[in-house]
Amino acid sequence: MKHAYTSWLLIALALLATACGADRNIKRGEKHWALGEYFDAAAQFKQAYTKTPVKQKKERAQLALKMARCYEKINMAERSVAAYRNADRYTPITIQERLNYARQLLKTEKYKLAETQFCTVLDSLPNNPLAQAGLTTARNAAQQKKEGSRYSVRRFDAFNSRRADYSPMFLGNDRLYFTSTRNEAQGDELSAITGVKPGDIFYAEKDDKGKWSKPEPVTGGLNSDFDEGACAFSPDGKTMYLTQCVTDPVAPRFSQVMTSNRSDAAWTKPIPLTITRDTLSSFAHPAVSPDGQWLYFTSDMPGGQGGLDIWRVKLTSAGPAELENLGEPVNTQGNEEFPAFRSNGDFYFASDGHPGLGGLDIFYLRPDSSGRPTLHHPGYPLNSSADDFGITFEEPYNKGFFSSNRGDTRGYDHIYSFENPEIVQTIKGWVYEIDGYELPGAQVYIVGTDGTNLKVSVLPDGSFKQVVNPHTNYVLMATCKGHLNHQEQIDIAPTSSSHEHVLQFPLAPINVPVLIENIFYDTDKATLRPESETALDQLVKLLNQNPNITIELSAHTDYRGSAAYNKNLSQRRAESVTRYLTAHGISPDRLTPVGYGKERPKTIRKKLTETYPFLKEGDVLTEDFIKKLPPRQQDICNQLNRRTEFTVLRTTYGMFDEKGRLKQSVTPSKQETTDDEEDFIMD
Repeated sequence: MKHAYTSWLLIALALLATACGADRNIKRGEKHWALGEYFDAAAQFKQAYTKTPVKQKKERAQLALKMARCYEKINMAERSVAAYRNADRYTPITIQERLNYARQLLKTEKYKLAETQFCTVLDSLPNNPLAQAGLTTARNAAQQKKEGSRYSVRRFDAFNSRRADYSPMFLGNDRLYFTSTRNEAQGDELSAITGVKPGDIFYAEKDDKGKWSKPEPVTGGLNSDFDEGACAFSPDGKTMYLTQCVTDPVAPRFSQVMTSNRSDAAWTKPIPLTITRDTLSSFAHPAVSPDGQWLYFTSDMPGGQGGLDIWRVKLTSAGPAELENLGEPVNTQGNEEFPAFRSNGDFYFASDGHPGLGGLDIFYLRPDSSGRPTLHHPGYPLNSSADDFGITFEEPYNKGFFSSNRGDTRGYDHIYSFENPEIVQTIKGWVYEIDGYELPGAQVYIVGTDGTNLKVSVLPDGSFKQVVNPHTNYVLMATCKGHLNHQEQIDIAPTSSSHEHVLQFPLAPINVPVLIENIFYDTDKATLRPESETALDQLVKLLNQNPNITIELSAHTDYRGSAAYNKNLSQRRAESVTRYLTAHGISPDRLTPVGYGKERPKTIRKKLTETYPFLKEGDVLTEDFIKKLPPRQQDICNQLNRRTEFTVLRTTYGMFDEKGRLKQSVTPSKQETTDDEEDFIMD
């Protein structure tokens, strides 16, 4: 009996010691938490959790929640999810805790389970914006990832170490600054916040061949034994704005924005930038607007939308002034961090409050066609389910670097390169003589609603190529000496990929007859058939583009039938074409209809020899010539002789008054070109 009593006593003492040990771990953990030392706090709560008996469900649930929140703070999403799951297993967690749990599930790509949790939250809080955004992410992220984007990314290990490396920022295009907690960082102690060394600012340089140097810490007193990082530069590159996080073993300290000036090649010891008198809020992640007038930063100060918000303050000679919260559409009840600018004014930032792929996603703000700022999500793979943030561009190109902790279970950030090939739209044009002859002396005038006004010479093969802008309407006029002009109009709409628009510019010569293709009449009649309208409308367009010409409209028949019959039929057909043109606004005194019957057989030009190899350039399709051919070829030649053509008679119509003087009000819209240096004015 004595031995049994002793055993029970020992067990009781052991349980009491365990309970006391757990209490000590909890108190230590709470102290670390209050100081923002989340890594050390998680370690203490974990020890307390293991010392707490399984039967004490409520206590174990509370400890699991404390661990979950710590892991959430230091970006260990997998551990945070496991801790939330354990807490929910012991005692149902609250709605707010379930919302936090669901948001962590997104970061681990457990989208279906996250959807269930968000739906549960919305049953109790139907208007909660974070739950609504999270549900949208849970339902759409997998498809977004499947669809992808034009971005390509890769881990850029020239900058990375075995620890955390993040927030890259270009100074020029040949020097990159970033934050690193690698072994070379200053200080010997590990951070109680993250469990690794405090971060320092490092830099690397690119040589003429595009190779990056080995990263080195910035010297000259910029770095300290505390955390420095997330830097930005004034437009002139002479001032650095950076974040510094000082720790204190007694009281919590908050991050602040510092400034450092460049003296020759060195950076001075940073000094605090007083944005407000608030000493109980964090100020971090500075960014300077392209004009240098505004400093953007991240803060949890009162007056925001919730969580971390992006604010801005005006930089004046007397110091920061005119503090503003960016509000919507940037800030949400979640966290908005790491603002950055492109040189064109596009504003980038990271957010976990907008629908995306999970965790922090990179977004950008760009004005739409009406000038209203519009939010854009670049998609996968620039974004992922993990935290993606801290983007910088190698201007003016759509490439650069950013930070992400994707694929790292420890939560460490690494630097990735990205590239999104520029979406370039071009016009590829071909200028040629209408019968197939090359026109190497041709020129093309290009006028756009964006202010474009160019003169482009074609290449020897008659082609030209010009980069064009979206949201722009262009008019292109091809000209060549001895030829009529040809004009095309094109409206360039935005596209999701590069695109080449191909335009043809066939120029009609003024010294030879030009065939009007696809003109059809009823058999043995002069009635135009409906399918002729397309070709006739093109002729109307040509005459309007060349308002100073007059033309002869000639109709022709084959040799079969009497000469009188053919002449009469062809005259009536030429007059039918004339009536169509005048009905569509062409002045009758610019048109001379003539019926030639079979008097003028067709002379073969280059283009037809490609279609009909049995014909040679210069062949004249007379009755004698045709009758020597096989029956099938005779039919082809007779068909070629049945045609309607126009020939330019004058190129000065309407340019002179009754006394033969040039009208001062007349500005040629470029009729037939006679001088290669003639100015071009587009109506």
